Amino acid sequence: MASFDSIRRERTGPADGAWKRLTRWLRRRLPIGLYARSLLIVIIPMVLLQSVVAFVFMERHWQLVTQRLSAAVTSDIAAIVDLITTFPRDGDIDQVVRIAREQLNLNIAVEPGGDLPPPRPKPFFEILDQILSEEISNQIRRPFWIDTVGNSKIVEIRIKLDDGRILRVYARRNQAYASNTHIFLVWMVGASLVLLTIAILFLRGQIRPILALASAAESFGKGQKIDDFAPRGAEEIRRAGLAFILMRERIERQIEQRTAMLTGVSHDLRTILTRFKLQLALAGNNPDLESLNQDVEDMQNMLEGYLAFARGEAEEDVGELKLSDLMTRLAAEAELYGRTLTTSIDGEDDIRVRPAAFTRLVANLASNAYRYANSVRIEARHSAKWLTITVDDDGPGIPEWSREDVFKPFFRLDEARNLDSSGTGLGLAIARDIARSHGGNVTLGDSPLGGLRATVRVPT
Repeated sequence: MASFDSIRRERTGPADGAWKRLTRWLRRRLPIGLYARSLLIVIIPMVLLQSVVAFVFMERHWQLVTQRLSAAVTSDIAAIVDLITTFPRDGDIDQVVRIAREQLNLNIAVEPGGDLPPPRPKPFFEILDQILSEEISNQIRRPFWIDTVGNSKIVEIRIKLDDGRILRVYARRNQAYASNTHIFLVWMVGASLVLLTIAILFLRGQIRPILALASAAESFGKGQKIDDFAPRGAEEIRRAGLAFILMRERIERQIEQRTAMLTGVSHDLRTILTRFKLQLALAGNNPDLESLNQDVEDMQNMLEGYLAFARGEAEEDVGELKLSDLMTRLAAEAELYGRTLTTSIDGEDDIRVRPAAFTRLVANLASNAYRYANSVRIEARHSAKWLTITVDDDGPGIPEWSREDVFKPFFRLDEARNLDSSGTGLGLAIARDIARSHGGNVTLGDSPLGGLRATVRVPT
């Protein structure tokens, strides 16, 4: 029994595979912006419609008018040929020349016997040469030679008469050719350009609210204030903008409630701990109370971590921060730990972040490296779209299966790194929390120095 995949391949066949390849090819080459795609939706049907109209006009109207004009000129020439053959005397020829010039707007001349010039090359995309030749062959039925390529305003026709003489006829091109066709094309193209300009201005006005909404969402993802955003544009865009504002307000209220709760709990517990410490101090130096003092000190450190975590959620205005000043601060901290630190900055020195929160983010990662390593290297790369900071150390590292767990609040890892009694398990949690509030993230990996690599990547 055939499998489902084989049956599906038989049903799709090569045609569906070719269609998928075509759609992928088009998808790679079409613009990805909504403004450009909207313009294509307007321009492509307009170009196709005008191409069809122009083709039908050229093939029907232009050709029909040219054929009728050429037939009329050829009929006049045939009448002149009949007059010349009927009245062959020289005096009569002068009258025929006068009648052709005054009544038919044709300049003619009858020359003595001779041969017609060799045929000239046929012009490309010229229907006058073809139609006029067919009319002369059908109506006059004598050897002829025409020149529609020379003077752009004059068409020369030579006809060999029965007695060997050559009749030379000079006619204006517009007598045998629909020469005003370009006016139709000019009007068609001009009207299309006017309509296209109106469509571009209209689409720009419709796309601008969408771009404003996208910019507001991007700024909110980076943790920036967006007080000047107001929904505008079409009804659907206004609804999307209003939904974004309501979502932002709910998120901000949730953050405020969480921050207030953590701050309140930490403050109340710290008050109780202060009373514990005061009572222990009044008890004097009792060796039996040393373990209790240590427990109170550990709890104090954990509460400080609570407060730091709460401050990481607190709202802070976006401002300028110099990477060089940040590296100088990290170097001073490395000296206190007695560690070797190397730093490098690639790109612009100034960055727009929440300065205090971002400094806490990098300082937490650097302090974590100082505790467990001897050599630390911090590199900052600031490009047009991203700011990437890597912190490498030569410490024991963290196992790959535990690299996500260490970002959980109060998670303590005793296996890879030595247990630090001063730690609370909130350093990396605070670091990732701050990075995500800027629209980025913190990830861990293997360092070229042999230890742990912490990578901070936030949009700029």
